[in-house]
Amino acid sequence: MLVAILVPPVRPHLVEIAAIADAFSEANAQTGQDHYRVRLISEHREPIRTSSGLTIVADATLDEFSEQIDTLIVPPTHGVPLPPSPTVTEWLRTQAPRTRRYGSACTGAFILGAAGLLNGRRVTTHWQYARDLAAQYPDAMVEPDRIFVRDGPMFTSAGVTAAFDLMLSLIEEDLGRDAALAVARFMVMYLKRPGGQSQFSAQLAAQFVAREPIQRVQQWIREHLRQDLSVAQLAHEVGMSQRNFARAFVQESHVTPAHFVELTRIDEARRLLEETKLPVQRVALDSGFSGTQAMRKAFCRRLEVTPSEYRERFRTTGDNG
Repeated sequence: MLVAILVPPVRPHLVEIAAIADAFSEANAQTGQDHYRVRLISEHREPIRTSSGLTIVADATLDEFSEQIDTLIVPPTHGVPLPPSPTVTEWLRTQAPRTRRYGSACTGAFILGAAGLLNGRRVTTHWQYARDLAAQYPDAMVEPDRIFVRDGPMFTSAGVTAAFDLMLSLIEEDLGRDAALAVARFMVMYLKRPGGQSQFSAQLAAQFVAREPIQRVQQWIREHLRQDLSVAQLAHEVGMSQRNFARAFVQESHVTPAHFVELTRIDEARRLLEETKLPVQRVALDSGFSGTQAMRKAFCRRLEVTPSEYRERFRTTGDNG
């Protein structure tokens, strides 16, 4: 199976390119068969300087490349890519329908969009650029809180390390779960975060915060998960009106207070499911949920897996509890 990586000409992000190539190469190594051949393609022959300063050289230019592509992948640049040339967009429009599957990692989705390949499709990208993608390509259905998305033959992934999750998904599709698990184990990765799993956690939301009252209330939330965490209670804790508190919280955290509370409870439940043997009901209560049903609904809504499925997939060797 030929995997073609179309490298952007300006400041491509090396992590995703390496993730794609290494995952497929490791699948060959773990199975002892050459299932995949990975080739780098670029518009021009000149070496390409990546955003990290390292230089890569493509195997072939668009004009030189004539092999039948099985999987076509567009990696990102650092930030939103520059608009691709007409040569690149026309090549993508022609080649994508001829492949078994095609897609992008991170902001590579913008390049697919320039070729008209996102129209009417469910897609994702790095959370920081999701609004830009939706504004630039309004006919795409952008899902900003997903690790990766499959829509027919097309796939898109969130930022940076989410490319590993996407590659494991493709390997599992091709070679089965055992092969993907072998790759994941060798690369010291989970197999595999569900595509629907959130790329946005409570800890990530907290990193945005600069104002001391919001920092304080977020810490209070983490320390009082089993208590009343309504907007009224949280506003009272920092001595603000409910209206001002809710507005300030969204401005600082980029999520509503209720969203942050649910994410924080989910994060705690995930930790307990991974690290302890506590019964699911106890995990729910210790995380601040009213019961197992409430926790299950939250997990299905945010992660697209049940708590039990999550534990089975992500359980560590911890024996606590």
